Amino acid sequence: MTDTFPKTARNKVKRLPERGHYDIATIYPIVDAALICHVGFVLDGQPFVITTLHARQGDTILLHGAKGSRLLHHIQSGGEVCITMTLIDGIVLARSVFHHSINYRSVVLFGTGAVIADEQARLQALEAFTERLIPGRWQDARQPSALELKQTTIVAVPIASASAKLRSGPPGDEAEDYDLPVWAGVLPFHQIAGAPLADPQLRPGVEIPDYIRDFDLRG
Repeated sequence: MTDTFPKTARNKVKRLPERGHYDIATIYPIVDAALICHVGFVLDGQPFVITTLHARQGDTILLHGAKGSRLLHHIQSGGEVCITMTLIDGIVLARSVFHHSINYRSVVLFGTGAVIADEQARLQALEAFTERLIPGRWQDARQPSALELKQTTIVAVPIASASAKLRSGPPGDEAEDYDLPVWAGVLPFHQIAGAPLADPQLRPGVEIPDYIRDFDLRG
């Protein structure tokens, strides 16, 4: 994979193209920071968008779910998917309603995938999902049983094409609106983790691991 995805009719940012980025140095950190993704696909002429967890291994997106999943069956059969992630950084408040906006970082990925059949590779993928949520958890929690593995389908989708779109900074008002007595600026958003809430059925004496106590979504 090169450092930049070629700009094509499929991944080109058309609306406000100056906000488009095609380099993996911009795209991959957004993929890695997003806790969920949305996967779009067409089945028998009907479009669907599924919200799910994801993990990235190099230039490949991993997805998993129950064996009966329509999405995973679609990928197993060679169907194309479009995967998106979005991070919100703030609400942009302009002097005019028309110029209100959101500061965001988003990516759109395209590709076709295949099922992961090798047992060791499947375990490595599940470890990637777990460590993606909270680093350190895989070695601490019970790992999947043979039955749980049998009930789970894991697919790998190599990223064939991708682009990112970003907005940052203050509002952009019309010149004649800058003298209006209306507050304008940005209300920043930050994704943070709150204090851990213990399971009511937690055994007495089980302490909160450091990797949970010190967890920071901002990395």
